[in-house]
Amino acid sequence: MSSLSLAVRDSSTMLRRNLLHARRYPSLTLNLLLTPVILLLLFVYVFGDVMSAGIGGGGASRSDYIAYLVPGLLLMTIGSTTIGTAVSVSNDMTEGIIARFRTMAIHRGSVLVGHVVGSVLQSVMSVVLVGAVAVAIGFRSTDATVLEWFAAFGLLTMFSLALTWIAVGMGMVSPNAEAASNNAMPLIFLPLISSAFVPVGAMPGWFQPIAQYQPFTPAIETLRGLLLGTEIGNNGWLAVAWCLGLTVLGYLWSKSVFNRDSK
Repeated sequence: MSSLSLAVRDSSTMLRRNLLHARRYPSLTLNLLLTPVILLLLFVYVFGDVMSAGIGGGGASRSDYIAYLVPGLLLMTIGSTTIGTAVSVSNDMTEGIIARFRTMAIHRGSVLVGHVVGSVLQSVMSVVLVGAVAVAIGFRSTDATVLEWFAAFGLLTMFSLALTWIAVGMGMVSPNAEAASNNAMPLIFLPLISSAFVPVGAMPGWFQPIAQYQPFTPAIETLRGLLLGTEIGNNGWLAVAWCLGLTVLGYLWSKSVFNRDSK
């Protein structure tokens, strides 16, 4: 077999392994998935009227706030799901299974590829579930074309891939699963200080650059533009640049740590 065929075969095996782990131990995935669902229900049914009135200058409705909120929660769902990836990678690194894999005749990168592909699939499924909850409570896309829906799905997949590689690196440098979970907490914290819940312009002036110049805000604004028809501006290019940059950074970081630990 060629090296490419071996890499695909071994990566597929590692992907099945990670999906089996997720199926046999669903509690971690469910706990992380519940966070964005609970926030969605909380901000819609508890804070929805107040938040919509503040955003709309007193004239917005709860349905308008649902439309505003959902794109940010979808990206927050990806951040929540990838924390499980950091924990899973840390477990593999600290429990000895990676050392066992290194003694076997398998492609070196297949272990990491299996984690990444498995995490992206779980993130996409989590986004679909949260999106279904959002539709059930009243979210509706506004005049989005088929091409815009495909672009939105592509953006979510790219963002998931980027955060997954960062989570893999966090898991590899963490001494245990608890540390990996703590190290990956910014993936949930950053959406809270983005434009996910309120517009950047409504924040204090000194805080606006913090919310504006981070990866979640341009991705959220791009997703809103694709699904709701709002102005995208430069956010589309910024979102793609963040996704590519984080993917490359996470890949090089994870590869470096993996190769260093194997010596």
